[in-house]
Amino acid sequence: MKSVLKAAAVVTALVVGAGIASANDELKKLSADENNWAMPTKDYAATRYSKLDQINKGNVGNMQVAWTFSTGVLRGHEGGPLVIGDGFLYIHTAIPNKVFKLDLNNNAAIAWAYNPVKGGKYPSGIAMDRVISVMCCDNVNRGVAYADGKIFLHAADTSLIALDKNNGKEVWVVENMHAGKGKYAVSASTGTGVPFIVKNLVMVGCSGAEFGVRCNWTAYNLKNGKRVWRAYSMGSDKDIIADPNKTTHMLKPVGKNSSTKTWTKDQWKTGGGSIWGWYAWDESLDLIYYGTGNPSTWNPVVRPGDNKWSMTIMARDPDNGKAAWFYQMTPYDEWDYDGVNEMILADVAGRKALVHFDRNGFAYTMDRATGELLVAEFYDPASNWATHVDMKTGRPQVIPAKSTATQGENVNTKDICPAALGSKDQQPAAYSPLTGLFYVPTNHVCMDYEPFKVDYVAGNAYVGATLSMFPAPGGTHLGAFIAWDAAKGKIVWSNAEPFSVWSGVLTTAGGIACVGTLEGYLKCVDQKDGKELYNFKTPSGIIGNVNTWAHNGKQYIGVLSGVGGWAGIGLAAGLTDPTAGLGAVGAYAALSNFTQLGGVLTVFHLP
Repeated sequence: MKSVLKAAAVVTALVVGAGIASANDELKKLSADENNWAMPTKDYAATRYSKLDQINKGNVGNMQVAWTFSTGVLRGHEGGPLVIGDGFLYIHTAIPNKVFKLDLNNNAAIAWAYNPVKGGKYPSGIAMDRVISVMCCDNVNRGVAYADGKIFLHAADTSLIALDKNNGKEVWVVENMHAGKGKYAVSASTGTGVPFIVKNLVMVGCSGAEFGVRCNWTAYNLKNGKRVWRAYSMGSDKDIIADPNKTTHMLKPVGKNSSTKTWTKDQWKTGGGSIWGWYAWDESLDLIYYGTGNPSTWNPVVRPGDNKWSMTIMARDPDNGKAAWFYQMTPYDEWDYDGVNEMILADVAGRKALVHFDRNGFAYTMDRATGELLVAEFYDPASNWATHVDMKTGRPQVIPAKSTATQGENVNTKDICPAALGSKDQQPAAYSPLTGLFYVPTNHVCMDYEPFKVDYVAGNAYVGATLSMFPAPGGTHLGAFIAWDAAKGKIVWSNAEPFSVWSGVLTTAGGIACVGTLEGYLKCVDQKDGKELYNFKTPSGIIGNVNTWAHNGKQYIGVLSGVGGWAGIGLAAGLTDPTAGLGAVGAYAALSNFTQLGGVLTVFHLP
């Protein structure tokens, strides 16, 4: 057994070292210990890379199931387990968002279980049935976070809940969006993202662009849940916490009223900009990074303008929320290309970079200090809605025939690639310093898109488009697992999959990259060439993330299975209309031939 399993490892160079202000010291120490998986993204750089190498490309083919745990919930299970070095594992579920603490020293026995729904209602007082009715794309939750002796859950009603890790009791609860009590459609806002912890703050976003919610990113005090600051995705300079003269876009000041002047009248008040993906922090720069989602409605004809700052990568000071720089990937989004996907921090061609694989099909490499755009290339060759990104302006050059606004309302624009669920949705990619490559779970799906007029009614769906999805040209496969060179903007290798690859990736010092498939296979491949080294079919389709940890000197790999999410919504919710599920049902109809509903954590080891 290598020493990396026995002692805390040195923090990887990708997670920048000691900086000007100390973060939660306990969490940093736990994350630096390779025996743990103490953060949902493994580290603050969101690399999903582990230095563990007991399981490696030479022996991963011998891997076997060590144990399993059923969550008792039969909907889409995204996210994955936390292991924080206390001899226990923490795991969550889809709605009702249960949390379990499992004893690794006692056959994974349940030490405690927490259910935020009591008497059919969430802590906000909103009925679970009502919350389910405004969930966009399945009843998912992306996991829990740990710090300061607390397990943090962002529940579906937007409640942020701090639990005592020892007994599972509520320490404090705050209603992030005051569900059902405020204006600007907060009654339809939901929580699906994982909490993000930096210093003495726990931060969360919100979902609900499909219901006209104006979303935000909010920081709370770790100790007591008191709100520290809130930054909206769109609105006044004060609301978005941007300095017109200091906050930049493409290295230039954004200017006064940078958001509101890009919307028709007051449409920014129901503008969307959801935040529910995966996040990163560079301690030396003291900047956090996250992405905002689509503008509301999906009908672009009624909201001409760039609709800033939806579809934007944001870099902010975690202490006060002040924006350092913005980069809008898809101005005037006409296709629902949410920009919420993970931000990975790595050194690329000698630059301290941020790498982001967007729903719009472009993979972006940026200078994370300044927001300078370095590379923007399609990572699915089927993409056809734009020709390229103008490297001076940062704007994608849209092909008029694929512009749903140009074609107009009640016109079905055909064969747009990628589909609204993107060349990749929220399923997080991983980085490996062994190869310098990024390992990306992708979709290979196109769509027809027909906008129509819809009126805003608080609490009701505010979509305004009918979609149909289908495999991209050149084959029947709906997905691929790829290796990406972020310096060159090129695919190094690509493994086609029958269905979208909707699982978060794990890379390790053992030279392997592991990912799950929608049919339910855990697959591990050689990082260098993509050669498949191992596969095992779990009880249900996998939309969860692959994690690894060590316990008592033995390495384990775990993954949540439980088919669902946007791609699996037809199977999860029993939908059959091909245009249902915002267009996804028809494309994935055959998925029911390979898997069924479930909710199981499957844990692997070497015998």
